[in-house]
Amino acid sequence: LLGILMFALNDVMGKWLVATYTVGQVLALRSIAALVVLAPIVAKRGLSSVTNLEKPGLQLARVVFATAEVAIFYWVVVYMPLADAMTYWLAAPIWVVIIAATLMGEKVDMKRWLAVALGFAGVVIVLNPAAAPVTLPALAAIVGSLCFAIMTVMGRTLKGTSDIALVFWQNVGALSLGLALLPFGWTMPTPLDFALLGLLGVVAMAAHMCVTRSLKLAPASVVVPYQYTLVVWAVVFGWIVFGDKPTLAMIVGAAVIVAS
Repeated sequence: LLGILMFALNDVMGKWLVATYTVGQVLALRSIAALVVLAPIVAKRGLSSVTNLEKPGLQLARVVFATAEVAIFYWVVVYMPLADAMTYWLAAPIWVVIIAATLMGEKVDMKRWLAVALGFAGVVIVLNPAAAPVTLPALAAIVGSLCFAIMTVMGRTLKGTSDIALVFWQNVGALSLGLALLPFGWTMPTPLDFALLGLLGVVAMAAHMCVTRSLKLAPASVVVPYQYTLVVWAVVFGWIVFGDKPTLAMIVGAAVIVAS
């Protein structure tokens, strides 16, 4: 729950910043800040703590999906309200339970399936697809939620890898994509925005560490549905920071999601 709250704070700051700076710039600077914070921890544990990794191929695949997910999110929030984007990401628990049950062999009982289905019904109520056509950002958001789900399941599989190593390489991947995209746009940040970009990296790092730890303590199909609490923060922060007043559909859908 703490990790999801920090993800929400990360999303708010990300949307605020991509209104001024390119996705590549945000990815690069936030990742540098996170790696600066991680550097003393890695130095204390030794470089081998992040280089001697189990299942290197799976590690690389996880970094790819993690990088794609965060890049897609920052692109999506340029074109849609924060609450809408965050609600699309709530499809991730559906993907996780399906992947966990079909590919990982986790036992998912009927009560969990019903709870996830109820949460998905709440998401549909919030999105109200009959009110507007499906757009490219909406489709991208669905792909982003799938990337997040795959990354989550892979993190669950890599139980022998430390949280620090998982988050370290995740930020290296985001930094690499950010640097690759920098030639397509750069705006010199103000001192305040530099601080916010740095804070963005630290908050995102802490959020990923919380979620990674939770996935090592319990099955993915149990932990990930708590992501539905994200919609509560989407409504609260969207209203306070961006002035997006919640619609009746948002309120009813949020109630159904929380009930699930």
